[in-house]
Amino acid sequence: MIKGVREISSILLLTLLSYSGGIFLCQAQHKKVDDYIQKALTNSPLLKDFKNQLLSDKTDSAILRAGYRPQVTASSTGSYAPVINGYGYDNALSNGKTFDALITANQNIIGKSRRDIQLEGIILHSDSINAASEISRQDIKKSITEQYITTYTDQQQRDFYLEVYQLLQKEEKVLKVLAQKSVYKQADYLAFLVTLQQQELQLSQTSIQLKNDFARLNYLSGIIDTSVTVLQEPVLTATQLTGLSNSIFIKGYKIDSLKLLNDKKQIDLNYKPQASVYINGGYNSSFILQPYKNFGTSVGFSVSVPVYDGGQRKMKHTQLQIQENTRQDYLQFFTRQYQQQVNQLVQQLQGTQELQAKITRQIKFTEGLINVDSKLLQTGDITIADYVIAINNYLNTQYMLRQVNISRLQLINQLNYWNN
Repeated sequence: MIKGVREISSILLLTLLSYSGGIFLCQAQHKKVDDYIQKALTNSPLLKDFKNQLLSDKTDSAILRAGYRPQVTASSTGSYAPVINGYGYDNALSNGKTFDALITANQNIIGKSRRDIQLEGIILHSDSINAASEISRQDIKKSITEQYITTYTDQQQRDFYLEVYQLLQKEEKVLKVLAQKSVYKQADYLAFLVTLQQQELQLSQTSIQLKNDFARLNYLSGIIDTSVTVLQEPVLTATQLTGLSNSIFIKGYKIDSLKLLNDKKQIDLNYKPQASVYINGGYNSSFILQPYKNFGTSVGFSVSVPVYDGGQRKMKHTQLQIQENTRQDYLQFFTRQYQQQVNQLVQQLQGTQELQAKITRQIKFTEGLINVDSKLLQTGDITIADYVIAINNYLNTQYMLRQVNISRLQLINQLNYWNN
């Protein structure tokens, strides 16, 4: 029966090694969380989209500036209205036939303030894109760091289970000899083998989870790679709280306020006088009298002054004030949520760090107990059941430590996300 159990154990071990072999073949490569963050930032189509929008805004600005320079156009028209047997258009109106070929230059003479306000609108739009881009970068850093922490914890858990498995394998050889000498009962030895198999299954399950989480880390980073490399421990430090006034999350609200002010200015622009002058030159003739002398030039101007539009200006300002009230409501709500979120994260981080210190002390105690029990096991002065209980306590404490550590790192990651 013992032989059959050991054969099953060997089969499971071969299965484990065949599945996770890729893990141990890549141990020479080491990667940090910054490696994946930089890859994700480089590969992000959203950040590329923001960059292209900024380039488009620069083009819009250049187009607007060009529109306020003198506009020169070349035009030509011709018409012929024949009179046949006395039937046709009145020559006094149609001139029979006409032709013109002109070059005209037009220039707005009241336009600098209008241009500046429109340029300000484009600049504010670019500022809004930059703010959204900064938040997106923060989102990417946060999500990549979260997945990196999860994957690193899987790696640590895998390595820990492997260490315990190797320890149990070593103890199994000793117990086999002691069981053959009747120091321990065969049933106790079989119970130990069951514990060994359970640890082997844990190792296999953790290896599978590690590969899955690694695949997700590569997926989020835009990396096409199915291999598993060694991850360095993420070194995260909670940054000093700077307050909401300097946060990137408040920039969007400030820019929205400035955009509403700019919208008001643009509404007011539509109610200011507009004037332009033009000059043209070329050929314009009806071919009635000395057409060869019909070369010439002309100048002119145009002025428009809004008088009454039914009170639309006041209505539009009212609409913008409603938008401003909505903006302030969102800002106040976000401010309260932000402060509550940061305070809660600080409290949770403090409690987690205190718990981590307690668990670390407990692990040192359980490690010492296992070392003592291991020596007693080899002399038959302790039951296998007691030794298995000590092993399970050690496993549970180590698992708790890793869960607390991942919580600590995730809390720091979230706190740094909001405190930027």
